[in-house]
Amino acid sequence: MSARACWWDVAFGVVVGVLTSTALVAALLLVLQPPSAAEVRLVLPTPTTVVVHVAGAVAQPGVYHLPPGSRVVDALEAAGGALPDAALDALNLAQPVEDGQRLWVPARGEPTPTAALSQQPTPMPEATSSRLRLDLNTATAQELEALPGIGPVLAQRIVAYRAQYGPFRSVEDLLAVRGIGPVLLEKIRPYVYVSLATPTP
Repeated sequence: MSARACWWDVAFGVVVGVLTSTALVAALLLVLQPPSAAEVRLVLPTPTTVVVHVAGAVAQPGVYHLPPGSRVVDALEAAGGALPDAALDALNLAQPVEDGQRLWVPARGEPTPTAALSQQPTPMPEATSSRLRLDLNTATAQELEALPGIGPVLAQRIVAYRAQYGPFRSVEDLLAVRGIGPVLLEKIRPYVYVSLATPTP
């Protein structure tokens, strides 16, 4: 074999070796390269409505279903608007409402629930027999006037609210009557109760 043929054989072997090595390295990189992770997005269900209880100095107190992102002013509009004696300055009308929220609209001169909570609680008298207390679902306006802080006007409002919305389910339902706030409720709580035997309409 001539020297020239030998040189070509060596060169050919080197080229083949380089190509083979390159192919092996490329294959190894493909095997070791981690697959690209697919982007995963969690889509949380968006609530279709926000349920809010509007009470206090509004035309139509009750529970309302509002679109997500609604504000306090939207809840007031759903409840027929605020009454003329409503203390709207005590509320943040631009505040977003939350699902399950109870929105209380105080009347002028009436303490807000936040202010009432900051005060010292009224000492509760000793337990009184239910026979000496008034059933909110059967008491007359004249009987309700005997309660502390309840005059003829509030007594008539309690009776009218009961006639319009049905029997009270708890003493706390008195907060939905215009003019009765947390402070007044605590004053009359020891003297009233709700009969469990009262039929629900």
